[in-house]
Amino acid sequence: MFKRHLSKLNQTMGFQRTHSNKQKGQHIPKATNDEDGAPHDPSTNESSDASYNSWMVDYPSALGSFDRMMKAAKGKKLAVFLDYDGTLSQIVDDPDRAFMTVEMRAAVREVSKYFPTSIISGRSREKVKDFVELSSVYYAGSHGMDIIAPPRPVKSSDGKYHIVPVDKKENEVIFQPAKKFLPAIQEIFTALEEKIRKIEGARVEDNRFCISVHFRQVREEDYGILEEKVKSVVEKYSGFRLSEGKKVMEIRPSIEWDKGHALEYLLDTLGFSSANDVIPLYIGDDRTDEDAFKVIQRRGQGYPIIVSSVPKDTNASYSLRDPSEVLTFLLRLARWRKSSPSSSRSVSQIWGIGNLN
Repeated sequence: MFKRHLSKLNQTMGFQRTHSNKQKGQHIPKATNDEDGAPHDPSTNESSDASYNSWMVDYPSALGSFDRMMKAAKGKKLAVFLDYDGTLSQIVDDPDRAFMTVEMRAAVREVSKYFPTSIISGRSREKVKDFVELSSVYYAGSHGMDIIAPPRPVKSSDGKYHIVPVDKKENEVIFQPAKKFLPAIQEIFTALEEKIRKIEGARVEDNRFCISVHFRQVREEDYGILEEKVKSVVEKYSGFRLSEGKKVMEIRPSIEWDKGHALEYLLDTLGFSSANDVIPLYIGDDRTDEDAFKVIQRRGQGYPIIVSSVPKDTNASYSLRDPSEVLTFLLRLARWRKSSPSSSRSVSQIWGIGNLN
């Protein structure tokens, strides 16, 4: 299925699927406080704990289910995929200060010793790499439209090893399906900065292959004005679409590519797109992570895990409450592999894909 998507993408030679007419008249619903990741205090609502516990019947804790999950994974190979904001770091008012803790970085480093590990984020790949500061993981920035890895041999699905081009920082540039849109993206970024500069609290972030307009610090009465100004800019570019995440509006090229496609591409790059002994494990908290959850559900094997402290509709199968539980889960995952009979082998030996560390 993935190769059909990739073939279709290459044949179009522009990766463009215009949705501009639909987007022009589409209102983007404003998220509620619970949905946008703002602090949630269960004590303010006596029914919140009961509601969350009821939700967890369908989406049980990945910590509580850990032993059962790993028992099913015995004899198989795990590939770990992680979102960044709200998963490895807390959601914060200033997106430039979404730092992960030293403990979280150590946990991700430990996990990457035993499992192929990828960070798939809406951030630019340079920015998320600066936050994570690890050379042992893949980085898929701009919702998977900019994928890199450390410079090393990579085994493709045809079983052959190859070295792909590197960027200025010696990272392997594996895939950039929206590269032709870069000039237009810069035009949109410049126009948005000028258009919304007078709206207090609004901020435009250049994520290279997509643009984020943050409104966490915008007054509620100014949101409608901000939305209209953003839409007025995007409407001038037929090859782009507008969507909303946690207190952020995002402008992306209208191509058939998302975090789910990125997950499939990374598995294919590792040579395991159709392997039945590979279990992808994806942890994320945002609407954009749902695309990756859907891919895992279609595969019929894997662990999609939603990070949320409140009940929400999701395609995940398991849940974790917040980044602190993500930390606990990752540490436990590393300990589980370390104590297994194969712990003496590195991730490169287990997967046969060259030196990953």
